[in-house]
Amino acid sequence: MTDKFISIEGISKRFPASGGGSTTVFEELWLSMARGEFVCIIGHSGCGKTTVLNILAGLEPPSDGTVIVDNQSIEGPSLDRAVIFQSHALLPWLTVMGNVAYAVASKWRFMRKDNLHRQAQKFIDLVGLTGAEHKRPAELSGGMRQRVGIARALSIEPKIMLMDEPFSALDALTRGTLQDEVRRICLETGQTVFMITHDVDEAIYLADRVVLMTNGPNAVLAEIVENPLPKERQRDDVHRHPLYYGVRNHIIDFLVSRSRSFAEEMKGRRRGRASSNSGHELPQSCAQTPKENSHDTCRSHRKNSRHQA
Repeated sequence: MTDKFISIEGISKRFPASGGGSTTVFEELWLSMARGEFVCIIGHSGCGKTTVLNILAGLEPPSDGTVIVDNQSIEGPSLDRAVIFQSHALLPWLTVMGNVAYAVASKWRFMRKDNLHRQAQKFIDLVGLTGAEHKRPAELSGGMRQRVGIARALSIEPKIMLMDEPFSALDALTRGTLQDEVRRICLETGQTVFMITHDVDEAIYLADRVVLMTNGPNAVLAEIVENPLPKERQRDDVHRHPLYYGVRNHIIDFLVSRSRSFAEEMKGRRRGRASSNSGHELPQSCAQTPKENSHDTCRSHRKNSRHQA
């Protein structure tokens, strides 16, 4: 990957354990993202997905490693990174316009009122809420509230949008509609997105790449799966693509079985590699450090080869 807009470099997260010691949630996570890329991360509960998102948001620091966004190390929260939560998290006493304008004003504090409202209106229109500007959250459906949350996040024009299962609480029809809207908006604006999901079909529909995490604790990044579907894809045609069920079955197989056995598989492969290379110098490609290999994380087989080395 040539454009390393976001670089997650060897981060680990540990928490104090009862009775002393510590619990490692995940360790040695390396990942690069290009500007305008949409990445989904999938793994079982407890593998540290939300913790990774919180580190990207600057809400908590990693125990080891660092995260760099646009050549700047993350040291805390910033309006360059917007978060969309599972719940809409709107201010109930403000209208749709008020909620979005509040976000705009938090970034551009000295913006004139007419320009502030123009900026807010632009993104209210973008998510399809034209005409609902003066309604409060209690007057909106669940899907409309989440649209307001998306408009609020986009209105500050963040470098990266972080999404924590934003559609999980919605019914299937509303969820599909919002997925379509998010995909359209990201294609139109070139927005960079890092999203947590448990929905394999959602990940395949939305993402350019899908990151697979092993089970926690001591989770690791197992694979990075390139989405073989064309960038310009329609929901009605996705399941007809000849590669769709192959990639879907691969991800499901990982979640059902390989996510549990991955660590043991890697240990066995390392032992086999060490035995076969006993008394011989490792080839240069196998002797690279994880940091050096992080440049090649864009394909799952490259990721696996780094673990094998």
